[in-house]
Amino acid sequence: MKTITLNNGVEMPAVGYGVWQIAPEACERYVSEALAAGYRSIDTAQAYYNEEGVGNALRKSGIPREKLFVTTKVWISNAGDEKAARSIDESLRRLQTDYIDLLLVHQPFGDYYGTYRAMEKACKAGKVRAIGLSNFYDARFVDLAENMEVKPAIVQLETHVFCQQAKMRELVKPYGTRIMAWSPLARGMNGLFGNGTLQAIADRHGKDIAQICLKFLTDEGIAVIPQSTRKERMASNLAIGDFELTDEERGMIRSMDGGKPLAADFNDPALAKFLLDYDRQFNPGK
Repeated sequence: MKTITLNNGVEMPAVGYGVWQIAPEACERYVSEALAAGYRSIDTAQAYYNEEGVGNALRKSGIPREKLFVTTKVWISNAGDEKAARSIDESLRRLQTDYIDLLLVHQPFGDYYGTYRAMEKACKAGKVRAIGLSNFYDARFVDLAENMEVKPAIVQLETHVFCQQAKMRELVKPYGTRIMAWSPLARGMNGLFGNGTLQAIADRHGKDIAQICLKFLTDEGIAVIPQSTRKERMASNLAIGDFELTDEERGMIRSMDGGKPLAADFNDPALAKFLLDYDRQFNPGK
């Protein structure tokens, strides 16, 4: 399986399985199916409320822990040094593991500097192998990266053929930070699965549009975490190592970049208010 080397030398699978919006009661089953299909990287978060299902599936799989790569994220209700530290221990308990491979600050709201400091300490204590950010753009990314001892290994962003994050890829390069794509298939938005250009490329290679999109991103050095609850889609999303895109095809896909997210703009104050209201609704005591 293709891997990506992080800025601290840790090797991460280029293709992982995402569990966002998978119900807690169903998560164990789908993660088990993903592991059976060949996935070794699983991406979850405290705010998904399904870490325990992930942990159950990993434990029951029989796969040696060192062969697995587990990512989770600290939610905004746990922001700050002390809360984040406690939440990391809780994530370890729910995931039933002694260490987390990659730990991210989930959103650029609240005391995320304190959260990152707690993550640095967890890394030094051997509880975490690599740390990074999610949904941090532009000045927020640079400000944190410049003022923290451990440079972010990953920044997880909405990334797909319609939003290829060209600007952010250049901005994070001096820090050795890599892009990890959430919604690498754009959630099917913008007519992705009916796109004539992508379909023509897919037909040429005997593949489907999803495989072309994932191949393009991983060839660009971007890690991807597609999500599906269908076994056949889980398998096909992994089957991207047996063909190569031509320079012409890559150029055609690059020309599809609109430069803007389709799902969410995390620099939008209205979104910040929504997330904080959401957090108060589900975590009224925090």
